[in-house]
Amino acid sequence: MTSGGWIRRWFPERQIYLRSNGEIRGYAVSSRKQMILAGVAAVVGGWTLLASASVAIDAVSTRADQERAAQDRAAAERANADLQARLDSAVMRMSTTTGSLDDIARTVERRHAALTQVMGQFRGVPGARAALRPVRPASGDLTPGQRIMAVRLDQERLIARAETFAQSRAERLRLAFRLAGLNPAAYAAAGAALGGPLVEARDPRALAAILDVDEAFALRIRQAADSLGEMRDLADAADALPLSRPAHARTTSGYGVRFDPFNGRPALHQGQDFAAPLNTPILATAPGVVSFTGVRSGYGNTVEIDHGRGFKTRFAHLNAIAVQPGQAIAVGQRIGAMGTTGRSTGVHLHYEVWVDGRPQNPARFLKAGDYLVQQDH
Repeated sequence: MTSGGWIRRWFPERQIYLRSNGEIRGYAVSSRKQMILAGVAAVVGGWTLLASASVAIDAVSTRADQERAAQDRAAAERANADLQARLDSAVMRMSTTTGSLDDIARTVERRHAALTQVMGQFRGVPGARAALRPVRPASGDLTPGQRIMAVRLDQERLIARAETFAQSRAERLRLAFRLAGLNPAAYAAAGAALGGPLVEARDPRALAAILDVDEAFALRIRQAADSLGEMRDLADAADALPLSRPAHARTTSGYGVRFDPFNGRPALHQGQDFAAPLNTPILATAPGVVSFTGVRSGYGNTVEIDHGRGFKTRFAHLNAIAVQPGQAIAVGQRIGAMGTTGRSTGVHLHYEVWVDGRPQNPARFLKAGDYLVQQDH
């Protein structure tokens, strides 16, 4: 069958008759017009299916990550409960006659010094101060020897809580990376964030000698330090990512295919739009260095910030620019004011996130940032 025969078969010329006020009017819909309408319907339908599939995939991925994090937390809690049970059983067997009180006291002091090195690494970590507060054993009717052993038991509990806390926060950070569409393994090099003997001595026997503690406790210190190192690597990497919001404004248009507001044709929107009153402050979403300020075609007044590791953010349609190229920028710092310069239909911010030269969906990074804020409060 020829192409013309195929077209006439599927898109024959159709007559449409409309009756109004006793008059009948006829309209002819040609094969060409029908093909155009069918093409537009196919594009709109395909875009709708693609957008729906993307939302569904994001929802499934997020739910799976959250379930995995819940399972990890439950496993950590079970391990902590098992340790608690073993320690409670051990304390029942402890006797103040096991060595002299002076020997036990010196052991406790050395353990305390080792714990101090680990706990100092948690300074400034959200939630760590409350989670790792030492439990003061009640003196009550305990003998001096029993009080010393109670302190030693509390040290065991504290190092266990420190390890569990570090593992739990590391898992939350890994989930945030996955929400942003990033592989957390590429940002964690366990132990690199720590210094001193906690890193230099990988062998528990060597660490025990350096810290002057028993080997069993040195192993616990080593495990906690490893978990802490991974957590801090992920936290440092997260602090450098554009996870903050660029303005206190509502979202008006997201990333993806949309109909261009000027010509009505489908086009890829490479960023996310935020609307607010004229001159609303625009804020840096991560620390970095300003790599460009000025006018870009279609974008109007634009600021671009290089955050390192291949990350870049772009802020467009600004009414005013408050920074200059080469300037170091902190997260949350004001870099300009919202406007409607360039190819714009009204006052808004057009915000883009780029990774290794490719535009990303900013909503992923904002979702990851919101998740971490909720977890830290």
